[in-house]
Amino acid sequence: MFAGKTFLEIIMIGGFTMYILLFCSLISIAIFLERLLYYRKLSKIKRAEFMAAMRRALSNKNMERAAEICRITPAPFSQVVHAGLELHNRSGKEISNAMEREITVATGKLERYTSIVATIGNTAVYIGLFGTVLGIIRAFHDISAAGAGGMSIVIGGVAEALVCTATGLFVAIPAVIAYNYFTKRVEQFITDMELCASELVDLIGAK
Repeated sequence: MFAGKTFLEIIMIGGFTMYILLFCSLISIAIFLERLLYYRKLSKIKRAEFMAAMRRALSNKNMERAAEICRITPAPFSQVVHAGLELHNRSGKEISNAMEREITVATGKLERYTSIVATIGNTAVYIGLFGTVLGIIRAFHDISAAGAGGMSIVIGGVAEALVCTATGLFVAIPAVIAYNYFTKRVEQFITDMELCASELVDLIGAK
């Protein structure tokens, strides 16, 4: 059916919905690459190494050194710990509240754009089905206008229309996988932030 046809010709067969799906695919890929690089950048420093350095600084009561470690560490949990250190002379509840607020802010940054990928994963299949329905309607309309056509013509028109459904699946499946990956990574970052916040409260309270 599509033997010898170029990629552009296949897109034209599918109709305007193919352009929508192609646009969604490009957005999904762009967000995936951007988030992947962003998460890798934030994962260069391990939580255990960071907290070991914090314990050494706080055991010597060197708050300036502890704050400096937070500033030079490009990780969400370092921002959370820094928010707690700024209130080290306050009550434990105030320190915890400040770190919880910072966790909320950091989580928002980590989840940025991921909802777009989730939306693409949920809607791409339906966009493809919509294109298929339009293609089938167009095929039967052409047959009716011609006043003739056997089963082979009907099957050919349906086969061409189904390219939209196939493309929708091709776009949706990677988007869903990417969103699940994002969700897992964000959960890991949140866990690290919560563990660092809990440990800092213990370290400050132990001074």
